[in-house]
Amino acid sequence: MIRKILAVIVGYIIFAATALAFFKVFDIEAHSVASTTVMIQTAINGIIFSALAGWITQLIAKTGNLKINYILALLIAAFATFSFFKASGEHWTQLMAIFIFAPVSIVGGWIVVRRK
Repeated sequence: MIRKILAVIVGYIIFAATALAFFKVFDIEAHSVASTTVMIQTAINGIIFSALAGWITQLIAKTGNLKINYILALLIAAFATFSFFKASGEHWTQLMAIFIFAPVSIVGGWIVVRRK
């Protein structure tokens, strides 16, 4: 049980830390109007690192099924939904997290499960 909880925490930290680092390194304001190029770059970064988060979550949990990845996806979507309603400004990052990054974290875990 502790392994599964740790797996989800590590997965979420990977997702969140890489997102924060991406915005910091490229000096992007997450809640402001963004160009299409910035949105595409953000989507690519988010897809890569949410898949990695799902993959690592599955490797740590060693469950052999996707339940743990569903929990990670729910956590990503829940925090993004909370931010959507609480943050001011533009909400494109939260929408990407809810509709793209959360589901892709499941795909990351699926890759591990499929290989077993």
